[in-house]
Amino acid sequence: MSIFSSFDINASGMTAERFRMDTISQNVANANTTRTEDGTPYRRKIVVFEEKNSQTPFHQVLNRATDRYSGTGVKVTGVYEDNVTEGNMVYDPSHPDADENGYVMYPNVNIITEFTNLIDASRAYQANSTAFSASKNIATMGLNMLNGS
Repeated sequence: MSIFSSFDINASGMTAERFRMDTISQNVANANTTRTEDGTPYRRKIVVFEEKNSQTPFHQVLNRATDRYSGTGVKVTGVYEDNVTEGNMVYDPSHPDADENGYVMYPNVNIITEFTNLIDASRAYQANSTAFSASKNIATMGLNMLNGS
């Protein structure tokens, strides 16, 4: 693996985690949105990653200990709505979206879960940034050795 491959891998990780943080921010911003364009409450969004440019599944790569690492980073494969988690029914008869019994369906966004995911994404971004800096320092030291400095 060349030094430039490590730059690509870390940069793709930072890009993917930044996208994940943006999606989490969208979830938090819409935590109280009871009516979207289609008339339903906002549904929480989930970002899914996968290895970029991989021709073999991960377990096959792992089992071939003698082969060189062939991955080139991570990519976002999609943003999906969380249709598993139910929304919150809250009694608020004065709300314009209340049903005939006075209950309002709020989005399935849990602020604690979102902030936990935000911390996770932030730490992953930070780890990729640190690895990128380490790769940069290694490349700089190598160039300095060649230059005789």
